[in-house]
Amino acid sequence: MARKRKGEKVDGWMVVDKPLGMSSAKVVGRIKYLTKAQKVGHGGTLDPLASGILPIGLGEATKTMPFIVDASKDYAFTVRFGSSTDSDDLEGAVLESGGRIPQESEVVAILPRFTGTIEQVPPAYSAIKVDGQRAYKLARDGETVELRARPVKIHTLRLDSFDTEAGEATLFVTCGKGTYVRSLARDIALALGTFGHVSMLRRLRVGPFGLERAISLEKLDELSHSAPAVDYLCPIATALDDIPAVAVSDPEADRIRCGQTLHLPAAKQGTIVLMCGDVPLAVAENTDGIIKSLRVFNM
Repeated sequence: MARKRKGEKVDGWMVVDKPLGMSSAKVVGRIKYLTKAQKVGHGGTLDPLASGILPIGLGEATKTMPFIVDASKDYAFTVRFGSSTDSDDLEGAVLESGGRIPQESEVVAILPRFTGTIEQVPPAYSAIKVDGQRAYKLARDGETVELRARPVKIHTLRLDSFDTEAGEATLFVTCGKGTYVRSLARDIALALGTFGHVSMLRRLRVGPFGLERAISLEKLDELSHSAPAVDYLCPIATALDDIPAVAVSDPEADRIRCGQTLHLPAAKQGTIVLMCGDVPLAVAENTDGIIKSLRVFNM
């Protein structure tokens, strides 16, 4: 007989405004404690020195995690010019200093070079695996980490403010999967003939989840005395808003739950969401009218 999973069956997304100084793993632990959910995971790590949107999937929502991890993201970030660090942010040891402070007009002029599909070398302090080990672990052990450049997509990049006295530029970016803002800051500075690192990083949006949906851990702690934390969940289907939905009948839903395929020649090709009434049934793939489930939700 299957062992019963500990905790409550809680399904949905909780959008947390992560505070500075806390790891993504600790946020997950806190949400698990507050909701008593059986299964909890986050949709994309946010560094302790960064704040902002951290989508937390609970229960069946974790099956939609790949769609959130792959979604575009918005960030506000500040580049401090004149010095570089081994982590490309405030946390690292200083590698170079004494670099010049560029003019605001120079920063504005350079940004088009970093818009579109660009080649980017991830920071040494990243979660990318090198010979089976995380790059950040190798870097912390004092080993030289060499990572290959890879293409990333920068949809929007603009200068929001410039502080000549502080030698800092605050920018806004909308970027695709795999983009490292720390690398972007480093490379902008290098292109301007100086050094730079991130002194502030805030994630404003992940896919459909923005600050208007977010709640702070402090607020959740306060509300937990008067209302269940699960009252602040977004539906599972929120993560699938950009995927075409196809309605199925109850008998068709039963077939999908049993692992069978459907023949729906009129349905949209590619990845779709099967809906039974208002309830998401599965993420599926339609190939020439043959519907095969990829992820079935146990709702």
